[in-house]
Amino acid sequence: MTVVGFALYALIGGGALLALVRLALGPSLLDRVVATDTLLVIISAGLAVYAALERSPTVVPVLVVVSLLAFVGSVSVARYIGGMLLRSRTGDGRDLGLPLAAEVREEQS
Repeated sequence: MTVVGFALYALIGGGALLALVRLALGPSLLDRVVATDTLLVIISAGLAVYAALERSPTVVPVLVVVSLLAFVGSVSVARYIGGMLLRSRTGDGRDLGLPLAAEVREEQS
């Protein structure tokens, strides 16, 4: 392995370590979600570096699966958190689909 390979793996490892620290210490749920998404991107980058340095195309399907997992996980959590931010204006439990900030702007105008 070349010096470039060692440098790339060291940078990827350092980024993964920092993402794990944020995952462990993150004060909010969104911090932990961003750290998890970052960790999955770092794993994808590590797989891509390995595939490029070893000239091995067998890792590419795994790379695609990890990338799709990161995307679907991010979208799912964003929709879940977005659903928590919605509230009903009428009080009958029916969801109007407006976030709180949009409702405040409508009331002011």
